[in-house]
Amino acid sequence: MQGDFWPPVFLSVQVAAVSAICVFISGILLAKVMAHRRFRGMVLLETIMLLPLVLPPSVVGFLLIIAFGRNSPAGRAIEWIFSQPVIFTWWAAVIASTVVAFPLMYQSCKTGFESISRDIENAARVDGANEWMVFFLITFPMAAKSIISGGILAFARALGEFGATLMFAGNIPGKTQTIPTAIYVAIDSGNMQNAWLWVGTMVLISFIMLFFVQFITRKS
Repeated sequence: MQGDFWPPVFLSVQVAAVSAICVFISGILLAKVMAHRRFRGMVLLETIMLLPLVLPPSVVGFLLIIAFGRNSPAGRAIEWIFSQPVIFTWWAAVIASTVVAFPLMYQSCKTGFESISRDIENAARVDGANEWMVFFLITFPMAAKSIISGGILAFARALGEFGATLMFAGNIPGKTQTIPTAIYVAIDSGNMQNAWLWVGTMVLISFIMLFFVQFITRKS
């Protein structure tokens, strides 16, 4: 096994882990807010949040460059605060992975929250529970399967992100080169040994995560 095998693996896991934490928190919060509410513009808002599921990765990458590039207000603000642009950095890979993974987490959590009867939550409120107690003692445990499944799928999606990451974060070895981009470069340069090792690593990790999702969703 060559010495340049491990850096993309470690980087991919780190990026996917941070992205999973971001989508775990934001997905749960937004799904809880949207699960039992109806308001004007809700369909449009949800459609926008779910767009990364169907948009080509190159389009997502292009939009991220427009939104966070050096000529955008957000990009200039980030560069002013941190003294460097976000594009072509480790955080750019995290942002790209978070954007594409978020819809999976949000949709899974929303489905889980919508399956819970409001009568159960209201009964807890009548008994004196505040909103935090209702969420952590009633809502979260009852939707746990959907939340865990969404988190695993979001991690897997973040781990395998390629197009948006390549455009927004680039392919800098040791800095932004994840497993998918490393595979692309390895095949292009004829380094089939590392390509097979990275592919096998991705297949193994993805298989384990999907197997676990199937296990917890089928378990009574």
